[in-house]
Amino acid sequence: MSDVKDIEQHILRIAQIVIDELRLEDVTQETFDPDLDLVDELGIDSMDLATVALVLQDEYGVSIDEDDYPKLKTLRLIAEYIRTRLQEKAA
Repeated sequence: MSDVKDIEQHILRIAQIVIDELRLEDVTQETFDPDLDLVDELGIDSMDLATVALVLQDEYGVSIDEDDYPKLKTLRLIAEYIRTRLQEKAA
């Protein structure tokens, strides 16, 4: 699978997790802008981000350090972070 397709699939799955966990009613998986700043533009607070991070850890079987939460600002950044963690886990 190409890196682009891999990231796009992760973005769609992460979008669905964020939508489900935060009960976002105005957004769909397909319309969720992958570069939208979740904190500044969507208003997600640190507790929401922690909740999403816990679900992502379970979903992908990777560890997300709390110190890394500020790096997880957009769906695309989260997807790249998860992909890197999965690659590290596989190595």
